[in-house]
Amino acid sequence: MQKLSLPLPAPDALAASQALQHLVIDEIHQHQGWIPFSRYMELALYAPDLGYYSGGATKLGKDGDFTTAPEMSPLFGATLANLAATIFTQTSAQVMEFGAGTGKLARDFLTECQFSGITIERYFIVELSGELRARQEDLLQDFPQVTWLQEMPTAFSGLVIGNEVLDAMPVDLVMKTEQGWRELGVALADAGADGETEPRLLYRERACDPARLAQIPEAEELPQAYMTEVHAVATGFMHSLARMLKAGQTESGRGSAAILIDYGFPANEYYHPQRNEGTLMCHYRHHSHPDPFYLPGLQDITAHVDFTAMAKAALAGGLDLLSYTSQAAFLLESGIANLLARQSPEQVMAYLPQANALQKLVSPAEMGELFKVLVVGNGVDLPDGLLRHDRCHRL
Repeated sequence: MQKLSLPLPAPDALAASQALQHLVIDEIHQHQGWIPFSRYMELALYAPDLGYYSGGATKLGKDGDFTTAPEMSPLFGATLANLAATIFTQTSAQVMEFGAGTGKLARDFLTECQFSGITIERYFIVELSGELRARQEDLLQDFPQVTWLQEMPTAFSGLVIGNEVLDAMPVDLVMKTEQGWRELGVALADAGADGETEPRLLYRERACDPARLAQIPEAEELPQAYMTEVHAVATGFMHSLARMLKAGQTESGRGSAAILIDYGFPANEYYHPQRNEGTLMCHYRHHSHPDPFYLPGLQDITAHVDFTAMAKAALAGGLDLLSYTSQAAFLLESGIANLLARQSPEQVMAYLPQANALQKLVSPAEMGELFKVLVVGNGVDLPDGLLRHDRCHRL
């Protein structure tokens, strides 16, 4: 693989990455020299104290590796709060956020609730990272409604929010070869290969379970050497989400809606013949590159979301498909421009940064079209405005 030219980490960060690599190597040895890529990705992101999301490195914002919508503008969280006011007339007045990052979205959401008089009983955050939870607790100390959970509860009624959560869930890799479809896992380079003196992680293929290919439409029609991802963990999450919301409806008699915001495509675009190298991407110090084995634990590893698979999993779990649209249409129809209008343009220093952030959030050339919004739920009707731009037919 081509050697990357990226900023060097500090010595303590490099030591943590080397410790994680040894953890991966030990696991490979324990499993006959091969582990699924999804297991490698899980360790790289979530291994206790060493994984990207469970270690202590800064992930988000200008000092991190990437920037999310809530970090760009308080208008994002405020827009979701105003939409929640409508949804809460049909559900319990509770929110559950998965993967809350720094806590910025929660703070902006709750601040808008205070400003606009929106009643909210509880704001649950399901957070696996102890380091991120500590940051969230510090940022949200003035909001007694916030409660942290380490796992998804069995029942819930209210609004679920997942902003850039599905893309961080481990994926498996498959490739079409002359022998048919094969699964790409992680192994070690042979001792002495290519002059290597230290163990080196690399891809190695093995027979593929045909069930893994169910997500790929017309898999046999794709060309040889086609590599892509399948999303068993994310679809499993959607099944669990459906069980939780259905149980919540049974217990409370009230419905729920789950808003999932991420970058991705419907299946017929995701598995397009020209997207023959998949969507797997890594983010390190605001640089993007394709090598998942570079400094494990210090970089984010993501894949785009197959929204068709997510919608099918929700439907199979008994939820309704309420909406699928672009982030631009979702935010504009939910009133983000009206929230900006509360700030006077004459107060240039306050107005311009928010106007510029709104432009990035909704512009087709920025995040507006790349990011999509999938809304699923039970016993809930969305405002008519959100349905004007619905793209469910594309799924």
